[in-house]
Amino acid sequence: MTSTRKPLIAGNWKMNKTVAEARHLVSELVPGLQTVSGVDKVLCPPFTSLLAVAALLEGTEIGLGAQTLYWEESGAFTGEISPSMVAELCRYVIIGHSERRQYFDETDATVNRKVQAALAHGLSPIVCVGETLEENQSGRTSEVVVRQIQRGLAGLSAAPNLVQAGPVPLIVAYEPVWAIGTGLPATGEGANAVVANFIRTPLAEMFGEAFAQSVRVLYGGSVKGSNAAEFFDQPEIDGALVGGASLKATEFIQITQAARKSTSDSH
Repeated sequence: MTSTRKPLIAGNWKMNKTVAEARHLVSELVPGLQTVSGVDKVLCPPFTSLLAVAALLEGTEIGLGAQTLYWEESGAFTGEISPSMVAELCRYVIIGHSERRQYFDETDATVNRKVQAALAHGLSPIVCVGETLEENQSGRTSEVVVRQIQRGLAGLSAAPNLVQAGPVPLIVAYEPVWAIGTGLPATGEGANAVVANFIRTPLAEMFGEAFAQSVRVLYGGSVKGSNAAEFFDQPEIDGALVGGASLKATEFIQITQAARKSTSDSH
């Protein structure tokens, strides 16, 4: 990762942990995470645990994120959570995760509406893109990832809060679907090439080179303490969106430490 972009490690807990279990995990995580400087750390528990986790993170620099949101402000949308409800507790929100696309029929168009809504409410969206195994094997990685960037982020140049002083609020996560939860991560080199060619290049075409270079791009897909450094040593990868390993305090802390070390080594 480059020294100009601050690394970010986000833990996506998915549909795991009751409120009591969430409190226990956070109590194990906070002491270790607090010792790692120079890295942004974010926890994304289920909606039911956001309030409890927010209380435990108060006074720390650890960020809180939701796993999705709905784009409408309020109304008859049973089961959904609005951007302002998320923004009340969180700074970050994951949008367009492959599981949302696969199981809940999210599309590039709905991802775009959610990203626009998140930015309008001052949230930092972590926008997920990535190809399936079939798309990867048939040589369509470039086509799929570029399309997801172009359509998912269409019309954002006019979005409030996108271009501002300080770090760009938009975060992209490259998560090859074939690597998620399979124990078969991409190679650091392969993931880096996708980020450079199929994420930063379209971002530069849409928003300019300076913007593209300031967006943090995370890798997601079977990241563990043992392989994290392989990704963080790559110049285009700025951290990780961590799934299963974020449910184990020692693993998640180890991944965060690897991000810190790679930043130190690049100086």
